[in-house]
Amino acid sequence: MRAASVSDYRELARRRLPKMFFEYIDGGSYAEATLRRNVEDLEAIALRQRVMRDMTTLDMAVETLGQTLSMPVGLAPVGMSGMFGRRGEVQASRAAAAAGVPFCLSTVGVCSVEEVVRAGPAPWFQLYMLKDRGFMRELIARAREAGSPVLVFTVDLPIPGARYRDVRSGFTGSSGLSGFLNQALDGLSHPGWMWDVWARGRPHTLGSVAGAVQEGQSVTDYLSWIARNFDRSVTWADLDFVREAWDGPIVVKGVLDPQDARDAVRAGAQGLVVSNHGGRQLDGVRSSISALPRVADAVGGDLEVYVDGGIRSGLDVLKAVALGAKACFVGRAWAYALAAGGEAQIAQMLARLRSELAVAMILTGCSSVRDAGPDLLDRLDD
Repeated sequence: MRAASVSDYRELARRRLPKMFFEYIDGGSYAEATLRRNVEDLEAIALRQRVMRDMTTLDMAVETLGQTLSMPVGLAPVGMSGMFGRRGEVQASRAAAAAGVPFCLSTVGVCSVEEVVRAGPAPWFQLYMLKDRGFMRELIARAREAGSPVLVFTVDLPIPGARYRDVRSGFTGSSGLSGFLNQALDGLSHPGWMWDVWARGRPHTLGSVAGAVQEGQSVTDYLSWIARNFDRSVTWADLDFVREAWDGPIVVKGVLDPQDARDAVRAGAQGLVVSNHGGRQLDGVRSSISALPRVADAVGGDLEVYVDGGIRSGLDVLKAVALGAKACFVGRAWAYALAAGGEAQIAQMLARLRSELAVAMILTGCSSVRDAGPDLLDRLDD
């Protein structure tokens, strides 16, 4: 099967991955209403077609936080992605660098920030707040010393959402001999994955936080540790703690409400990501794309506004930029591509996004993404 879209990468990932890992990537929380809304609300937005314009020259580049992006796209942090492809975070980082877009490394990635830097440019570093503040200072210092240019502080996971698919697949809540045997059989039924990831991809630790986690634990034990150690007491005042340890730009990820966006400005953030965590946290909330215009209006030009959730094509990218995003971050799209075939497939996925964005720009008469605005969108009820 040749992948022509993110849906195709998803199908290839479903075939190649053990069920528990595919469901972990693919699923959301509870009944997955918000997961569906993220995609459906983007699909419902109509672009305004314009013709007979000279579109010989297209400019997709954007400037943000001192960096030039070749297009308004980045790879969002995806936890445990080293389990979807061998040393997955390294492969993703290289593909992003080749495409001229940022890669954001998850706190709970399999590869440490140091390993990713040895293979290519320093990634943006995504931070979850753990209860052990001493360890947090050390972790932030490691990201700074590795050269990470941006710290992405994720604030919408004080406690993990209930993800029913993970329970059904045995990814969570499975322990003891029966749990081990179910996971082992799941892996053995996918020999390609077993050889590439499990046999050749070791060690399978949460690289950046391995020092805080006991070695030799199962995936289920890792997730239990995360649930026990994420800090639900965090407030905006804790951004001062982060700032004491970090002297670069801070982007707050996980904002849907305009008041929270204004609070992020007052707390001194340089950017925010309008995000519902890919529909993996509080189910029933609005989609990221529907929240974007209100958040962008609330903060104006006070900080950089990004968005993630449901981005599946270059058309989606243009829609999001037209509604106020400086750039979009894709998560599942690159995780599917990684599982489908590693760095080469991620590179292909990014090339397709770029090609699709070009088509959307040409057929809406938008020669520069920096000029994209609501005039590119059409009201279907007119």
